[in-house]
Amino acid sequence: FAALEGAAGSEPPLKCEELRLGQYPERGRAGPGPRTQEPMNCTNHTAYVQCLPAPNITCKDHLGIEKVFTGREVGFYKPIECRNVNGYSYKVAVALSLFLGWLGADRFYLGYPALGLLKFCTVGFCGIGSLIDFILISMQIVGPSDGSSYIIDYYGARLTRLTITNATFRKMQTYP
Repeated sequence: FAALEGAAGSEPPLKCEELRLGQYPERGRAGPGPRTQEPMNCTNHTAYVQCLPAPNITCKDHLGIEKVFTGREVGFYKPIECRNVNGYSYKVAVALSLFLGWLGADRFYLGYPALGLLKFCTVGFCGIGSLIDFILISMQIVGPSDGSSYIIDYYGARLTRLTITNATFRKMQTYP
């Protein structure tokens, strides 16, 4: 056992940013803002959460100083993705589309007054436009006019669009 301890102790300590996932609990990720359901201080689709290395973990902090942590001090800040929200609720948009879509209330709520007025004057394009808008809003294809995201519960059903561009890596299928 002494040989194993000596071999493990001879390794240089890692940077705190290189710790594995279970070696540092994050503070701030599980506590979204109650109004927006997104992490606090979200700017440019990035928020930084405090990461506290577990007790008796030795690593180098952002200044390069080797330190043994107790589990209470911040070792580093980890960037996580967040969404820009401006107060438009997904639940409200779907409810308006379902019940008052034929009056254009959903489009007025999302900031599209011209389309809302058109739906109002045509009674939701005789119901067909209301059905199409309900599907588009439910699938989160139509969103707020300012380009922000809906406010959705932190663990709610969010749809993520995947796109394929010329930079997308494609692996050739090989058959046995």
